[in-house]
Amino acid sequence: MISTNKVFGDLPVTVFEAMSQLARDNNAINLGQGFPADPGPEDIRNAAADAVVNGYNQYPSMMGIPELRQAIAAHYQRWHGLALDPMTEVMVTSGGTEALTSAILAVVEPGDEVVVFQPVYDSYLPIIRQAGGIPRLVRLEPPHWRLTEEALRGVFNHKTKAVLFNNPLNPAAVVYPREDLELLARFCQEFDVVAICDEVWEHVIFDERLHIPLITIPGMRERTIKVGSAGKIFSLTGWKIGFVCAAPPLLRVAAKVHQFLTFTTAPNLQAAVAYGLGKPDEYFHQMRKDLARSRDRLTSGLESLGFPVLRSQGTYFLTVDLSPLGLNETDEAFCKRIVTDYKVAAIPVSAFYEKDPVTTVVRFCFAKRDATLDTALERLSDAVHRR
Repeated sequence: MISTNKVFGDLPVTVFEAMSQLARDNNAINLGQGFPADPGPEDIRNAAADAVVNGYNQYPSMMGIPELRQAIAAHYQRWHGLALDPMTEVMVTSGGTEALTSAILAVVEPGDEVVVFQPVYDSYLPIIRQAGGIPRLVRLEPPHWRLTEEALRGVFNHKTKAVLFNNPLNPAAVVYPREDLELLARFCQEFDVVAICDEVWEHVIFDERLHIPLITIPGMRERTIKVGSAGKIFSLTGWKIGFVCAAPPLLRVAAKVHQFLTFTTAPNLQAAVAYGLGKPDEYFHQMRKDLARSRDRLTSGLESLGFPVLRSQGTYFLTVDLSPLGLNETDEAFCKRIVTDYKVAAIPVSAFYEKDPVTTVVRFCFAKRDATLDTALERLSDAVHRR
């Protein structure tokens, strides 16, 4: 019998693919998988088209074209006061997942412990284990999903090499305040830990909230790897343009991993993202307002049907806590029921836990057209009542 890598061979089909397949099988509206209905900003798409016709189409620099690296550095200086050297502290990858993989493999060695927060994005744990790392899971809970001193004290120790932190948090739609970031930074410094920060949703935040990169917290500049994603910033999820920002000793090793993963990334898309990052602040604020309007449309509709909605602070998602409804079914059973009976697909948040899951919370994507959201709400009109 042929033997394969158990880290990946034993993995189940992702919940995103499983629910999307159920949506297709049932001809359902897919509010599960997180991609927007809008095609993305026309001027940025035109910049990509022009670059592929009139620009350079051979291998670009492994680290990313200089124009994009400079644009990333300028963008973070403008938005966060973060000074980065574009040539030694910025790298372009083929998406945020590749950026995270490069960062994890650059830091984690066999036997190292890595603190990870549940609910956890599905790519984190397999890559940590492929590196030989040992995940130490912290269970976050609704409705606030906040970090606590007690929880961190229970997992950080002398074997801790890294912490993987997602902010804003998918799927819980939380934008972490400075208080939580300072708490996490204190533990990172006490135990000499590298923070790998998945901040791909950094611009998708609402209600005048501020995204604070952990790398800007005092004491974290030299021990943080910051990951961003143009796909999330510009609602161009298929472009797969990621950013890695870190001090030179960390970035140099991440770059060595990157060279043996994808090596480089489509130059025309890089040129278009460089253009996009230079757009005026009003573009980003308007994008947030437009998404917040869709969030509010779905929120008010669900609440009118009796769904207890947890307020979404960021990302394309909102969550519903089923526990007050007394439905006597898990989030997974509820999602399977509504996709079959009501033709609307959602994601059970328990799928983002490896152990001791929260089993009462369901995630919906609101980055859809008004008509799609309204039709979904019509279909869900009596879904909170068991047959």
